[in-house]
Amino acid sequence: MIVRERMIGAAVFNRREPVEFTDDGLAILQAVSRALAVAVANALANEEICKLRDQLEQENTVLREQLGRVQNFHEFVGDSPPIRRVLEAVEQVAATDATVLITGETGTGKELVARAIHRLSPRARGLLIKFNCAAIPDTLLAAELFGHERGAFTGAVARRKGRFEQADGGTLFLDEIGELPPGLQAMLLRVLQEREFERLGGGETVRVDVRIVAATNRDLAEDVRAGRFRSDLYYRLNVFPLRLPPLRERPADIPVLTAHFANKHGARFNRTISRIDRRVLGLLATYHWPGNVRELENVIERAVILSRDGTLSVDQDILPGVSVADNIRERIEVQEREVIENALRAARGRVSGPKGAANALGIAPSTLEFRIKRLGIDKFSYRSKES
Repeated sequence: MIVRERMIGAAVFNRREPVEFTDDGLAILQAVSRALAVAVANALANEEICKLRDQLEQENTVLREQLGRVQNFHEFVGDSPPIRRVLEAVEQVAATDATVLITGETGTGKELVARAIHRLSPRARGLLIKFNCAAIPDTLLAAELFGHERGAFTGAVARRKGRFEQADGGTLFLDEIGELPPGLQAMLLRVLQEREFERLGGGETVRVDVRIVAATNRDLAEDVRAGRFRSDLYYRLNVFPLRLPPLRERPADIPVLTAHFANKHGARFNRTISRIDRRVLGLLATYHWPGNVRELENVIERAVILSRDGTLSVDQDILPGVSVADNIRERIEVQEREVIENALRAARGRVSGPKGAANALGIAPSTLEFRIKRLGIDKFSYRSKES
């Protein structure tokens, strides 16, 4: 059986008795074999197509998962264990409709987490409405959250929907929830329990379908003990607590964050950053970062503006928290470099042997090699130099 000049198999015909096939009989069998060849070729092709389709579907599934993760978490930079745990928790809770309480210091990315939860949730087609509880005067908080009717107060010339109605069918992100005054805490508790409220100045009950994601940089449990925050509201909000680690707890992410912000602001200011000084990364890693990722971005933005020759450098004066010990360590490294370079120059680049630099310094050749590598010294550049 031949298809497209390629033998794909053989069709064997036989008789019970040794009778020679006639020319007409052979012609018929050849025609049958050609039909069989086409059928077999089609079957093999279909089988191969099925295998390729299954393989493609599997690859597409993996790619969709990877692409979905990139799209869902594209604003997050870092791959340290603390940040991976946060992203895994976000994926788990996003698929539910549970209320989430995000805690963490200023600048850790609480709003980014809220956006990711919304994007991954079944409510992604709805709106994500953001509301900062500390940015609105207390007298206007109720009207902003629940809306108002015409004439409810001076200046209320028309009915206005509040944030809860705007977020109906979606997600409401309440940032700095710990700053809510006691009166608003009671009103918010009722909405969380009943999913209904009245607009300011109105008597009509409004029902909403809203998921709540709240965030705070305060210790709400301590505020509850001190009587500053309602315990029943705290328990309603704290269904799924999510703590964001400060930058000092994930120093492994500082180099990649630095590169990310350097590229981001380099493109913004039309500055090409091709190199980051190794000492800069060491300096950034020793700082305690009270402002976390937001402070790091501000530092890198300033460094990009001041950069020269494509090299990112950071002025230590803008990092007041760096200890004196760090300066001493840097001076020791400078002195160590000078001593090793002088020894290599005298030994014409040789490390081991009776006339090598290691013997002159009184240390093992392997130890010297390690220090040369750590300090980034090019030992080969001294081989052609005279002592």
